[in-house]
Amino acid sequence: MGTFCSGSGTIADVFPTTPRDSDAWDEDVSREIARSAPRRGDSGFYAGDRPEEPAEDDEDEFEEEVRFVPVRRQLSVAIGGFAALLGAGLILGAQSSGPDARLPYAIVLLGVQALYVLAFTMAIRPPAAGIVAGVCMATGLAADYLAVTSDPAGVLDLIYLLVGGFVVALVGQTIRAKDRLQLRDALGGTFVIVLGVVSFATPLVLVRKPIGTQAVLVCLAAVALSLLVAHLTDAVFPKPRIAPAVPRGATGVILGAMLGTLAAAALGSVLVLPFTPAKGAILGFAVAGIAGLVDLAVNFSEAGRSMAGDAPTFWVARHMQGPLGAFALSLPITYILTSFMLS
Repeated sequence: MGTFCSGSGTIADVFPTTPRDSDAWDEDVSREIARSAPRRGDSGFYAGDRPEEPAEDDEDEFEEEVRFVPVRRQLSVAIGGFAALLGAGLILGAQSSGPDARLPYAIVLLGVQALYVLAFTMAIRPPAAGIVAGVCMATGLAADYLAVTSDPAGVLDLIYLLVGGFVVALVGQTIRAKDRLQLRDALGGTFVIVLGVVSFATPLVLVRKPIGTQAVLVCLAAVALSLLVAHLTDAVFPKPRIAPAVPRGATGVILGAMLGTLAAAALGSVLVLPFTPAKGAILGFAVAGIAGLVDLAVNFSEAGRSMAGDAPTFWVARHMQGPLGAFALSLPITYILTSFMLS
């Protein structure tokens, strides 16, 4: 660039004698100018001689936020096995249910509802958790009774019960001032718990319809197979990772939904009319896709709680939460698709 005169201390030559091949504001020169320019301090004054603060803390914080959680193979196999057993129990209960033998199936569903309330109450931790759990169990028991005894069979009574149970749970959360402060943030979680409990009574309504038992077989088989395949694939090939903090792979989720749809189409080809392979595939694609997304959402929720520094959920409830939530939210879709496509 130029040199300083030794006598006067002024710049003797500012511009170069030979032209540069590139623009003076190209990327490299701009970077050099930015590095050589004095830094502006926090107070607004230039502090060129102020040393840079080390960025090690920021790097450590960034590494902590994107901590890579490894996939535990045995745990993935166990969760997939639990999903398969849960689906098999719900399907066998529906197949063995008859006009005079619905009580055993209702008892099985009540046990599943209890597991659901336990898992989601411990995971979501709503205000007045004990009251919410008690209200949800009472709502589940009432939902099973109405699903068995209502005439004609339908879900309208269950919808009324869902609204009533949700309102009662909210009232229970307003008793203490400490719980009232958290009420607004807990509305969604409380509704999810009540919704899942009432949803598990839907198979009792479906088995009372002419084609409902076959619909339960097709849809729940698709859900169970999709969850089983997804978790078994994660145990062998958990890639590509969906997120560093979520121990799940995209291959398992997609493969599970595809095989669940295929299984539903195969069942639709062997069942009586109005089932067809196309209708079975549509039902299977809808419920298997929803089940996979719900199961994945549970993993994201748990990862979010871990990154926020919250205490982890009890391990049994944490690992049952995904399959239970997947079955709970796929059952209303099963009823809706059965009513519109197969009736």
